[in-house]
Amino acid sequence: MANPSVPAAPESVAGCRQDQAAERVGLLEIGIVFGLILVAVWTPQGRFNTYVCWTAAFATVVLSLRGRYSAVELGLRRPASGALVTLAVGAALVALIAVIGSFAKSLGPAQPLPWTRAWQYGLWSLLQQFILQSFIYVRLESMLAPRRALLCASGLFAVAHLPSPVLTALSFLGALFFCFMFRRYRNIYPLGVVHAALGLTIAANLPDSLMHHMRVGLGYLTYHP
Repeated sequence: MANPSVPAAPESVAGCRQDQAAERVGLLEIGIVFGLILVAVWTPQGRFNTYVCWTAAFATVVLSLRGRYSAVELGLRRPASGALVTLAVGAALVALIAVIGSFAKSLGPAQPLPWTRAWQYGLWSLLQQFILQSFIYVRLESMLAPRRALLCASGLFAVAHLPSPVLTALSFLGALFFCFMFRRYRNIYPLGVVHAALGLTIAANLPDSLMHHMRVGLGYLTYHP
């Protein structure tokens, strides 16, 4: 048993201070990027909105690559890790959403999708996974217990999809799956594929009267069919 009268070693105190400083920096970085995301979500479409979106994306990439996390920790180094499992579960979720959509057709037609531009949504989905996993989750994981980190990251992802009730709920459930798979396999690439497949399936199968063209934030509130 340690003697309480013996002061802590200087190196242990310095290490504790460094950890606390790293946590404060991590929280600040999350706050900056997530704040930019919310500004982009809740401002009208236009040059300012586009500028904020690109600023958030640029800040995420720069802060991630210059941070203290390795490429493996960021999920960038092992493209085959857990890929088959992730894609198989993702395919099952896609099928489930398609079945649910078949029962929801009475609420109205789904959104017609511009399939020729689906690749753009695929890239956007991968970027979202980078923000969620390689930026937000890895920082929360270093500060919190695994379950709390998973719940907090998923909660932030859901908040970014307010006030759409359907997208907010689906985003939270989807983020739980994404973060769980990321924690286990450290691979964002299949997560980006599954994210894109789920998003396109939701848009193509669920009534647009509920989805409002998959818009969130101000765009959801100002949507007119």
